[in-house]
Amino acid sequence: MKIKYELIKKDGKARHGILHTNYGSYETPIFMPVGTQATVKTLSPEELKEIHSAVVLANTYHLWLRPGEDTIMHAGGLHKFMNYDGPILTDSGGFQVFSLARNKKKDIVEEGVHFKSHIDGRKLFLTPELSIQIQNKLDSDIAMSFDECPPYPVSYEYMKQSVERTLRWAKRGLAVHQNENQSLFGIVQGGEFEDLRKWSAEETVKCNFDGYSIGGTSVGEDKKTMYEMIDHSIKYLPEDKPRYLMGVGDPIDILEGVERGIDMFDCVHPTRLARHAHAFTRNGKINLKNLKYKEDFTPVDDTCDCYCCKHYTKAYIRHLMVAEETFGSRLLSIHNLRFLIRLVEEIRTSIDEGTFQEYKNQFMETYKKK
Repeated sequence: MKIKYELIKKDGKARHGILHTNYGSYETPIFMPVGTQATVKTLSPEELKEIHSAVVLANTYHLWLRPGEDTIMHAGGLHKFMNYDGPILTDSGGFQVFSLARNKKKDIVEEGVHFKSHIDGRKLFLTPELSIQIQNKLDSDIAMSFDECPPYPVSYEYMKQSVERTLRWAKRGLAVHQNENQSLFGIVQGGEFEDLRKWSAEETVKCNFDGYSIGGTSVGEDKKTMYEMIDHSIKYLPEDKPRYLMGVGDPIDILEGVERGIDMFDCVHPTRLARHAHAFTRNGKINLKNLKYKEDFTPVDDTCDCYCCKHYTKAYIRHLMVAEETFGSRLLSIHNLRFLIRLVEEIRTSIDEGTFQEYKNQFMETYKKK
């Protein structure tokens, strides 16, 4: 079946819902770990389940290059290939492709995007149709439309042309989408321009996608602008379908997104931070390579229930990171992901109790203390 969204409770614009999938039903708001190359870096599928992970992301562009969509199809699809029995979302590859396109005016054409492989430099061409066909073969639960993700800032005229092309590409992808068990999300673009966000949202909704994503945020703009981008888009999205904010994984940004009505978040942020010895805590982000943690024999966060915090200390993890032992980044990846998943669990409870705003204010006050 395609995914279905069920709204349970609202507190202001904040929504507590359920996402029904072929691999179970999961509550929203939800944070989704990123497994770019069919794996969340350093973590096993069993460890993802232990931290209550549900939807995991994989990247169409990377899997297209290696091992190839046909190999994954012959393995029985992405779930069997990576041995993950939870729902999987595949992005379109658009963000990676546009970052590899050197001359935006020359390489981005109506048919698709010309670019060079980051692996061997060979010339490649990705179209909206090919992106969807690859995702059909990967057999993810949720596929994403192929869109242009412009950098920030760009001119109004450039953004207008980009938004119009993204809509044409969305319709082309929708026309070739053939996996009956796979949902397809449309993506709203428009940069910081309110009228373009409105037009993009309204026209994308007319296509009747299974869910909607707000794209083009967290690409270099300041926080105020990012939140305005969400505001300009979300009020035109339907209540009965999931709303996904792409590439956002900072705790404060998650709270701001939920307050505006976002249901789904993803980001490489927590595992990337972990590989650089950074950890989320209730009192803000910390760097465990700091000398002050050399003899700190307390957990990373004494309020956390993850495997890392139950069994290891800051001092030990600091030692691992300084010694460049990969177990350190693995432990911090477990912690950082669990921290964000636990955050959305608590957010859901606060929505049910009608106390979301109080929860948000209290969390932010503590988190921003230095």
